[in-house]
Amino acid sequence: MQIIDGKLVASQVLEEVKGDIDRLKAAGITPGLAVVLVGDDPASQVYVNSKVKKCGELGMHSRKIVLPADASQEELFEVIRGLNADASIHGILVQSPPPPHIDEAAVVLEIDPAKDVDGFHPENVAKLVMEDESGFVPCTPLGCIRLLKAAGIETAGANAVVIGRSMIVGKPMAHLLMSKQANATVTVAHSRTKNLPELCRSADIIVAAIGRPSFVTAEFVKDGAVVIDVGINRVEDASAKRGYRIVGDVAYDEVAPRCRAITPVPGGVGPMTIAMLMANTVKACRQQTGA
Repeated sequence: MQIIDGKLVASQVLEEVKGDIDRLKAAGITPGLAVVLVGDDPASQVYVNSKVKKCGELGMHSRKIVLPADASQEELFEVIRGLNADASIHGILVQSPPPPHIDEAAVVLEIDPAKDVDGFHPENVAKLVMEDESGFVPCTPLGCIRLLKAAGIETAGANAVVIGRSMIVGKPMAHLLMSKQANATVTVAHSRTKNLPELCRSADIIVAAIGRPSFVTAEFVKDGAVVIDVGINRVEDASAKRGYRIVGDVAYDEVAPRCRAITPVPGGVGPMTIAMLMANTVKACRQQTGA
């Protein structure tokens, strides 16, 4: 059984990205990422700070903009419009989720598709479906594909089940797996799917992105399957230092022995998400500057 080391693969991606950044800087161009946070949600602050920190480590320009929790949608839009017009900023990310009074779909539409390094704008979604590689693909599913490649997993002809249908992971993951680059046969399952364990047992590859701790148990997995666990769930644990521990959507201890390969949580998909965000930002910089 192979444990797919997301930290290792992410470090390899970041090494490639660093080389690209160094070459761009030698030509007088510094990639720039703007991260916008509305409110003071502690988890969102951690995510935003980790992205800004990673930019610094790679030698990339970053800008963190924090708006108060009661900032209006129009105030946020004004910030986004300013960033759209700023030639030193190549990627724009608005940390999700925003406060309830802000329409997240409208926020996505306000971002210039050329700077939408999250890959959520309808123009980029269309490019993913059309297999137009000039678009941006959401970072988490892009990272999952990279992990499968790094682990030497053959996707062509494989039966894949994606559990979850979000715009952030499930839907783009399905499109990536069925693309001419991967050539898998894909089933998308969700909360209303009947006989889910039985369906998953037919899968050579399972991608769990349902947001329920330890949801995928041994009965879901046939011997020799590959399991990619996208879940990041906090579970109360009095024995843990913080009072909780992080678990995935897969019951790792019982599922792992059945697998040919599996990603752990933490240390699997998580590190890949930020690595692919950096890669998308460099791609955006190249496209905007013609470098």
